[in-house]
Amino acid sequence: MPFSIDHKDGLITLGSCFSDEIGQRLSKNKFETLVNPFGTIFNPLSIFELVDIAMEPSTLLEEAMLGRDGLYFNYKLHSSFRSKSKDGLLETIQGQLDESKQWLTKAKVLFLTFGTAWVYRTKDTEMLVANCHKQPQKKFNKALISVEEIMTGFMSMKEVIQEVNPSLQIVLTVSPIRHTRETLRLNATSKAILRLACHYLSDMANDVHYFPSYEIVIDDLRDYRFYKKDLIHPNEQAIDYIWDVFVNTFCSTQTKKTITEWQKIQRALSHKPFNPREKKHQDFLFQTLMKLQNLQDQIRLEEEIKNIKAQLATHG
Repeated sequence: MPFSIDHKDGLITLGSCFSDEIGQRLSKNKFETLVNPFGTIFNPLSIFELVDIAMEPSTLLEEAMLGRDGLYFNYKLHSSFRSKSKDGLLETIQGQLDESKQWLTKAKVLFLTFGTAWVYRTKDTEMLVANCHKQPQKKFNKALISVEEIMTGFMSMKEVIQEVNPSLQIVLTVSPIRHTRETLRLNATSKAILRLACHYLSDMANDVHYFPSYEIVIDDLRDYRFYKKDLIHPNEQAIDYIWDVFVNTFCSTQTKKTITEWQKIQRALSHKPFNPREKKHQDFLFQTLMKLQNLQDQIRLEEEIKNIKAQLATHG
């Protein structure tokens, strides 16, 4: 990989469920990360559209409002975005868009995970939909997008971002999660389109890269031992394996050392004492505080240091 990341680099993950998994691992390991600010978004065109809206204001979000069961949703975003009023929902979404723009302007790396090449559009207006929000299927046209559509949408989005952040690196990945609702046959077709688009995009631009999460699960692990009970989503063991490959791919030796030290401290912080006032535990807290202070030049630890000091002040 022609670049590496450390704990002070701005990182963004966008896309399918896999973006949540990797984003949460990055955050847990103290990387400066914005994790899926629009919620889970499965198809590439909706991801590109949301980035464009974040960078340049649009009326699309107001046109995509939907009322259901006393709540308002938006066709452009995940169902976790909901409100009892249109204005309330738009305000929440605008907050996410503003934060996303700030991050996109300064970030070092944007990680995009594509989940499916199947898209839905409303029949009446042909509006692209990121989430159908349990509306009747008869309201939508379903179509398989092409490699060319993905490439065109991506390059347009990339141009908009790089006007303000020309040094941004973009990492593409295809989600290893099967969309069995489409049938295994059509899921395979969908994944092939996504993978081919990623191949061409990473091949034609020096600042676009590919991380093989799909291949790691499907070809390297390739065993149902590494799946949850639904036999669709990778389990904790699989995510651990992918995370190790991710760290070895993108992190320098020093960053990997920092991750290891932080994980040791994390385990120590999870310790629940029987008697917090006991001298042995107070000594343990003091030693942990020293370790945190030694590491705070590399990662943000203000909250953890504050909590330890409070316990020492209270029980010491």
